Amino acid sequence: MTLKLHCFGESGNSYKAALTLELAGLDWEPVFVDFFRGAARTDAYQNLNIMAEAPVLEQGDFTLSQSGAIQQWVVDQTGKLGGAREDRYEVLRWVLFDNHKMSSQAGITRFLMNFLPEDKRPQEAIKFIQGRLLGAFKTLDSHLSGRDWIVGQSLTIADIANCGYLFYPEPYGFIRSDWPNIDAWLSRIEATPGWKHPYDLMPGNPSDRA
Repeated sequence: MTLKLHCFGESGNSYKAALTLELAGLDWEPVFVDFFRGAARTDAYQNLNIMAEAPVLEQGDFTLSQSGAIQQWVVDQTGKLGGAREDRYEVLRWVLFDNHKMSSQAGITRFLMNFLPEDKRPQEAIKFIQGRLLGAFKTLDSHLSGRDWIVGQSLTIADIANCGYLFYPEPYGFIRSDWPNIDAWLSRIEATPGWKHPYDLMPGNPSDRA
C-alpha cells in the first residue's frame, strides 16, 4: 500500500519526513495541505491529526505525525538511515537538538520574515530568535569540523532533521557561505542519490501563492 504524506513544500518539518521517505526508497505520495488557506484547522484535518500540523504519515488506518517520529518509523521499517546500532542514541540526540534548537527557531523566523505582511513582522522578536539561531549554527558548524556526517560514517535521520530548513531560499538569517562546515555537509547531502529540493519533492511553494 502506497504511503501518503500530508505535507506542503514550504514546510521544513514536512521536508524532513518527505526526504527520509524518499531516500529510504519507500513507495509514497504527497498529499497537499493548503496550510496558508487554513486546511490544517479544518475539522477533517484535525480528525486526522489533533495537533493540526504537517506532516502526517498515513497508511490505511495508521497515522503518525511529528517529523522525528515519522523519521524513526521509516528507520524501523526499512533498517535504513538509522546509522550503526551503537549510535542510535546519538542520532536521537541530534534529532532532538534540531527539533528544539534548529528547526523550531528557523521555521518561525522564516515564517515571520517571509509569510507575514511586511507591516506585521515583529522586528524585535525576529532579532531575538535570529540570535538563538546563531548559536545553533555555531554548534552544528563546530560539530561538523573534521567529519562528513553528524553521527557516524553515513547519512542518517540526524542529518535529514538538521538540514530541514537549510535548503530554502527565503531569507531568515542563514547564509550558507558563512558556515564552511555546514556548507560542505549540505553539498554532501545534495550529492546523495535521490536527494531533491523541498520545492521539487512536495507540492506548494511561495510562487504558487504569488
